[in-house]
Amino acid sequence: MKDKIEASLAILREAWQQHGEGLVYPCSFGGESSVLLDLIRQAGLPIPVVTLDTGRLPQETYDFIDEVRRHYGIEVTMLFPDREEVEAMLRAHGPNLFRTSVELRQLCCKVRKVHPLGRALEGRSAWITGRRREQSKTRERMQAVETDDVYGLTKYNPLLDWSWRDVRAYIDAHAVPYNRLLDRHYVSIGCACCTRAITVGEDPRAGRWWWEHEDVLSECGLHVGRLRAARGENEQGEGI
Repeated sequence: MKDKIEASLAILREAWQQHGEGLVYPCSFGGESSVLLDLIRQAGLPIPVVTLDTGRLPQETYDFIDEVRRHYGIEVTMLFPDREEVEAMLRAHGPNLFRTSVELRQLCCKVRKVHPLGRALEGRSAWITGRRREQSKTRERMQAVETDDVYGLTKYNPLLDWSWRDVRAYIDAHAVPYNRLLDRHYVSIGCACCTRAITVGEDPRAGRWWWEHEDVLSECGLHVGRLRAARGENEQGEGI
């Protein structure tokens, strides 16, 4: 664990050294977020933290955000979807459109998450993610530093070699704030309406959009631009 912590700290320091104020951490406030927020504090780096408030987050996520602000004494910038865009979407498709079809679920994710993330990355040259190699087949070849194909920025993945067991061990050993949904077997945490707990032996991503077909890529669009997945290609865990 010590070696993994040092490697992650080195990636964070390199990111700040290379990009300074051009760097941002869009935080999902899942399990990986607890580790990254604490490592950023350990490194003494003033990396700005933003989060995407979709308007449908679980109360536990809001509680976690408040706990982080108190514990670390940092500002968390909360970005909301465009009001007119949300209202137009709901007029056309209703509040539960994400249950209707994959395409409408992706539209909801685009309006509530992808578009606000684009605003979070405006004027930036690099961003930090909580992605890990263990999370999916597509992430097995992930590197610590990558060129972002979606946004054209440099993407840093400080936790790429961490396992989920490592994440939980770090949270417990360092007594850092965490999202209490983790205690109820929520491994991947998003909107309340699209997230559920998983049972023993279930795939970690089974708690997200569980009503969709197996060939649908379980992604909101923050890192990919397509919906269909090759066998074994589904994303797991947190995207940011």
